[in-house]
Amino acid sequence: MPRRKTSTPELNILVTSISKKVPLLKSLGKACWEISNNVKVFGADSDPNCIGKYFVDSFWEMPRIDVLRVEDLTNFCATNKISYIIPTRDGELLYFAKHKEKLLRKGIHVMISDYKAVEACLDKLLFYDLVNKMGFPAVTTTKNIEELNCDTYVVKERFGAGSNNIGLNLSKAEAADYALKLGNPIYQPMIQGREISADLYVDNKNGTKGIICRYRQLVINGESQISETLRNIELEEMCADFGGRLKFYGHIILQIIIDKEGNFHIIEANTRFGGASSLSVEAGLDSFYWFLLESRGEDLKRYPFLRAEKEKKLIRHAEDLVI
Repeated sequence: MPRRKTSTPELNILVTSISKKVPLLKSLGKACWEISNNVKVFGADSDPNCIGKYFVDSFWEMPRIDVLRVEDLTNFCATNKISYIIPTRDGELLYFAKHKEKLLRKGIHVMISDYKAVEACLDKLLFYDLVNKMGFPAVTTTKNIEELNCDTYVVKERFGAGSNNIGLNLSKAEAADYALKLGNPIYQPMIQGREISADLYVDNKNGTKGIICRYRQLVINGESQISETLRNIELEEMCADFGGRLKFYGHIILQIIIDKEGNFHIIEANTRFGGASSLSVEAGLDSFYWFLLESRGEDLKRYPFLRAEKEKKLIRHAEDLVI
């Protein structure tokens, strides 16, 4: 079904923890304007000096999530006629998953997965147990290094997403020493191979609407700086199947390693839009557009997933804004 821009009541949307996530805000803006010509994007962050405030229509210096009462959030949304929320930071995902139904009763739709799904993705040990029991190829994860039999190890924090404070390609002695620096260390075998990010959109019927895989060519501080899309039908089918097995909703990212023999190893999942996910949007994964359509009662079967025929590359770079 062709896209259309219609004259509609206000489409007001809140993006939290905007920080410097300018590509995300731009991707969202495009999706909003495909639906309505009366759009207002509110950006929220606890840092009043964040860069993202210059790329939204209105900025809210939001209280820290650990002190934000849901009543204050709903009051802010009611005052500003906000009907949609996009959480973007790992540390706030459980908050929004917990209050998702309460917000919905107030007419506020949140692009967030079920609480237990979010919880599992933020706990690498729990995630491994669930994925392994479902029969998917998860990277073995344990709190006890003695349970692993490998040449080199990976050590990381058990809780949270991303790759900060990660120790790679360590000997057993080095891994044990590195773990002393972490609060809740877990161990994994070091698997050599190609690291892939798979962006998925899981709809409100628990089906995978679309998937784009991208190769992370250059990673700095856990985020892709150079990424390129790729086709791997077997990998896409596995990720699509996985997307429907947990109570995911909205934009999901799976991190996978393809080893030298072509085997897949699922590392982790993130229940939010990622730093380089805008590449997948450009390749046809219209996550924000689909979320807004579903929230407005549209049937996504009328809006096919149209993947770009040619592969695309994303290069992240600094850019000046003069105002």
